[in-house]
Amino acid sequence: MRNFLIIAIIISLLSLLTFCTQNNTTDNLESPYLNQNDTVQYVGMETCRTCHADKFETYIHTGMGMSFDIATRTKSDARFGEHDVVYDSIRNFYYKPFWKNDSLYVKEYRLLKKDTVHLRIERINYIVGSGQHTNSHMLLINGYLYQAPITFYTQKQQWDLAPGMEGGFNSRFSRIIESECLACHNGLPQPVVGSINKYVKIPQGIDCERCHGPGSLHVATISKVILVDTANGIDYTIVNPGNLSVDLQNNLCFRCHLQGVDVLNDGASFFDFKPGDHIRDHWNIFLPQYDGKNDLFLMASQADRMLQSKCFIETQQLSCITCHNPHLTVKETPVAQFNAPCQSCHNNGNDCTETIAARNLKQDNCSGCHIPKSGSIDIPHVSISDHKIQIPGKDAMKEDGQFVRLIALTDSNASPVTMAKGYLKYFEAFTHQPIMLDSAWMWLQKVKIKDEPYYKASIHYHYLNGNFKQIIADASKLNAMKIPDAWTYYRIGESYFTMKDFPNAIVYFKKAVEVLPYNLDFNLKLGSAYFRVNNFSDAQKVFAFIINENPKYEKAWMNLGAVYLQNGKYQEAEFALINAIQLDPDYLQARLTLVDLYIKTRQKQKAKDELKYLLAFYPEDIYVKQMQQSVNSL
Repeated sequence: MRNFLIIAIIISLLSLLTFCTQNNTTDNLESPYLNQNDTVQYVGMETCRTCHADKFETYIHTGMGMSFDIATRTKSDARFGEHDVVYDSIRNFYYKPFWKNDSLYVKEYRLLKKDTVHLRIERINYIVGSGQHTNSHMLLINGYLYQAPITFYTQKQQWDLAPGMEGGFNSRFSRIIESECLACHNGLPQPVVGSINKYVKIPQGIDCERCHGPGSLHVATISKVILVDTANGIDYTIVNPGNLSVDLQNNLCFRCHLQGVDVLNDGASFFDFKPGDHIRDHWNIFLPQYDGKNDLFLMASQADRMLQSKCFIETQQLSCITCHNPHLTVKETPVAQFNAPCQSCHNNGNDCTETIAARNLKQDNCSGCHIPKSGSIDIPHVSISDHKIQIPGKDAMKEDGQFVRLIALTDSNASPVTMAKGYLKYFEAFTHQPIMLDSAWMWLQKVKIKDEPYYKASIHYHYLNGNFKQIIADASKLNAMKIPDAWTYYRIGESYFTMKDFPNAIVYFKKAVEVLPYNLDFNLKLGSAYFRVNNFSDAQKVFAFIINENPKYEKAWMNLGAVYLQNGKYQEAEFALINAIQLDPDYLQARLTLVDLYIKTRQKQKAKDELKYLLAFYPEDIYVKQMQQSVNSL
């Protein structure tokens, strides 16, 4: 009897996660799933493995299962040959990835003729990407997560600059990895409260609970041998996506496969969404709409492309799991599984007008023709499936599309303030075209009740437009001292700073730091404002705090050096400025300040050595020429 009970439990659990077609439940306003309650905790994939070993063993080989891990030789799909060097011709940096024992490093260097005049080596802690398309690399500095500047593109077997870092936008080792990004490439991280990229815990791959929801209630219920016959009913202690409505199935996948710009609802966070939710209850996703052919798309916009398919528009019954088994890698999914949904509507494949020879060439695979391979506009060197189901060549007959508007794909009734925020964020993330700001202002003009959300959006708009006087005027109407919004505080503070009203800038920068104490950029501005009012003591404390948090933050070293210089502590100033320069050889202000220090302390040879670099790389800079005259007069 005991053995029978154990077998029954296992069968029940396995059937819960078995890939199934769309047995849709009613889409209620309040979810019937009990694990959506905030008291239910995440238990981790190893706990799920206890009963669902078969699903675990196949899932870990999928793109999601292999999405993120510690940087090891096993995880890496890259080449590490002698000639695997990336050169950024615009910023004049070379990058060489290499292994030392079992640790992965990236060496950044610069040459002047044959001499190495800059060298920085950073250890890589994590590799992101399954290897189907890319391996990108991340480094952890005292809990702060950043992206490294190079990526390995597996399809072409080549190293190059990481996506978005080409064309002069190489941020080197300082691209911040916020929770919004990390939470789609990984399991849910645990950020430090009050930070944007510092983490207590970083998982190692997208786990079961990202699609099934937190599992502690389910585990506890099963442990008490409280079973549900899932052949005849739904176990509401855990979400089986196959039991959700098509709409909610798609919302679950759209969480990460509908790439655009995400605009959070007031008070929401990217950790609020759980399987069974509508995305619009937490944020809205915006994408551009065109009036003609639109064959350019972002890599992770499979959902948007699917929504444009005639198959979806006419049936409203397509979801991602109509074709995809999330527990099985695409590489091992039988062609018949992908063909089955097509054949269910298209006369078992007999509607195909291609010749038998052409069909055989594609192994009679519908998706081989109707879901073609394409590049993406945001990730170079990749070939991905365009999920807009189409007749080959038909779209090519259309004229190239022109941008018409942004649309909120998650909520057709988004408020004017939400629409304005979408345009503002799209302007920041993808394009600096003035039409985006004009459209944001048009939506703001439609707001009838000018409340807190309106003024926060208005301040954001005027900040991007450089209209700092209007921001200060809006702040007085908002009673800004009573809103717990760090970015609004920061923008008001920056407005006062730009207007050289440093005391008021300090007030708002302090408020921003109170909300986000581990936002190092906010701290830097606060320290800079202290410096401007000659409060060198508080400025030094702030810059020292930043360096203690992240010793690779070159701007804090530069500003700390300036404080020491003001206080006549020349040795400490020299040490700080050299640190800033070693981290960023293009930090012109730090180099000029160091030369100025050497002039003040009459260290002519050191001044000449530093000036040699400046003349080699900045020969026409007016300040460099002035420094040269000062050095020559020593």
